[in-house]
Amino acid sequence: MFGAILRLENILTSFNDFAGSEMLTERQAQDYRSVYLDLYAEFRRDSDAEKELINDDVVFEIELIKQVEINVDYILMLVAKHREQFGDGDDKEVRAEITRAIDASPTLRNKKDLVEAFVDSVSVDGAVDEEWEAFIASKREAELAKIIAEENLRPADTRRVIDIAFRDGTLRTTGTEITTVRPPVSRFAAAGGHGEKKQRVIEKLNAFFDRFYGLSATNSGR
Repeated sequence: MFGAILRLENILTSFNDFAGSEMLTERQAQDYRSVYLDLYAEFRRDSDAEKELINDDVVFEIELIKQVEINVDYILMLVAKHREQFGDGDDKEVRAEITRAIDASPTLRNKKDLVEAFVDSVSVDGAVDEEWEAFIASKREAELAKIIAEENLRPADTRRVIDIAFRDGTLRTTGTEITTVRPPVSRFAAAGGHGEKKQRVIEKLNAFFDRFYGLSATNSGR
C-alpha cells in the first residue's frame, strides 16, 4: 500500500495543483519510510539466508524512496537551527527529529551512530560544518586504522586505495589494486586461508567505504 502511495506521489508531484494536497504530513511520511526500509532489510536478510529472490508480489520502491533522500546538509541544518534556538543542541525534539530523518534515509541509516555521536559532541558556538568535518575525519581515520591493524594491512597502500575510492565514488575490489593492501603471502600458505582473508578484507573495506562515503566535503557525496 505504501509502495502505491509512493508511485502516485511520484506522478502527482509534477503537477503544481498537488502542492498542499499530500496524503501524509512530512513526519508521517518519514515514519512510514522508516518502517518501509525496515521491512525491505528484513526481506533482503531472509531471502539471502534462503538463497531465494523476494516474492515477485512484494516490490519495494527503493528508487522512489531515494528521490526524497535526506542528506547530511539537511541534518547539519537541523543541528545548527535547534542549537541556536535551545543553546546547547540537547533538546529532545531535535534529537527525535534527527533520528526520524536518519531512519527514513536509505543512505544514512548505517551512519546513524556517527550522526548521533556528533550531536552529542557539537560545541555551543562553533561552526557546525567545520566541527562535522573534523569529527568525521577523526572517526574515519580511527576506524580505518583499526581495520589495518586487525588485518595486518599495509597502511600507506590501504589509505591510497581508500582515497581513490572516495575520489571516484566506488571501491574497486577486482584487479591487482586491491591486492596491494596486503603483505606478500608465503607460497606455502594454505590457499583456502588466503582466499578467505582476502574476502574478509574486501568486505571490511566495502563496509568502511559505505559507512563514510558522502559524509565529508572532501568526497563527491557533498
